[in-house]
Amino acid sequence: MENNNLTPHISIVIPLLNEAESLPELSEWIHKVCTSNDLRYEAIFIDDGSTDNSWEIITQLKENNPNIKGISFRRNYGKSAALNVGFEATQGEVVITMDADLQDSPDEIPELYSMITEEGYDLVSGWKKKRYDPLSKTLPTKLFNGATRAMSGIKLNDFNCGLKAYRKDVVKSIEVYGEMHRYIPVIAKWAGFTKIGEKVVQHQERKYGVTKFGLERFINGFLDLFSITFIGRFGKRPMHFFGTIGTLMFFIGALFSLYIGIDKLFFDTKGTLLANRTGFYIALTAMIIGFQLFLAGFLGEMIARSSSNRNNYLIKSKID
Repeated sequence: MENNNLTPHISIVIPLLNEAESLPELSEWIHKVCTSNDLRYEAIFIDDGSTDNSWEIITQLKENNPNIKGISFRRNYGKSAALNVGFEATQGEVVITMDADLQDSPDEIPELYSMITEEGYDLVSGWKKKRYDPLSKTLPTKLFNGATRAMSGIKLNDFNCGLKAYRKDVVKSIEVYGEMHRYIPVIAKWAGFTKIGEKVVQHQERKYGVTKFGLERFINGFLDLFSITFIGRFGKRPMHFFGTIGTLMFFIGALFSLYIGIDKLFFDTKGTLLANRTGFYIALTAMIIGFQLFLAGFLGEMIARSSSNRNNYLIKSKID
């Protein structure tokens, strides 16, 4: 196979963990699709600490196909870390991500590429409308997608689909960490890339290996959703969140205390002790929590203003 030194049209980022059996078939399939559509490409395999011979297979594939590149982690860091490193290594104008288990079809690549280059999308997410997964996986996925749509305002049916296409600017402007790979469309939206589309894609039945899906990923996914939503809205202005709630709670507690004080002075004929009034403790607790929330917002604001990326804004265009 001839190496093309020109900038590739497409960079295909493929994170993997113990997928040695599927790699030769996937590599050949990608090459066939791209060459038949006159698309220069680079396929970047990210070995996320595999314990099988996945890295040896990638090395062998590279000898026969100079379009293949590889990065190997010393241990398993997770899909988000693999994608983030892969994004940093890309050179193509369009970046496509897919899983290595052959459940994502490379035949979708040309249309995903045209949706970015011709239709002007910043990001296109695949939608596996017809799935071949067990109910234990599809049901949590539906709940997860519904919650993400509601909290992010992005009308996608399948946030967790590994088959996605991005404009180069998107992957060079965002950082993916933790388990945030599920929320790349949300991260992209908060970064200012709002033209997000969806394409129905074919879902292949798993041919080799075993699924990496577990219940803990479902639970962690919802926790990450709250994190990314909060960071996107209040990451640079935490005082607006904690300060508002804290001030409101302190004000409610103060009004309640004033009411109890007036009632004690002018209307309490039985001489009831304040310590025997339930409302006294409710008011005191509200004021303490309100003050603590306000203080948390103040400290968060101090940290945000001291951060090195406090003015890290993305510039779309510039005229001098």
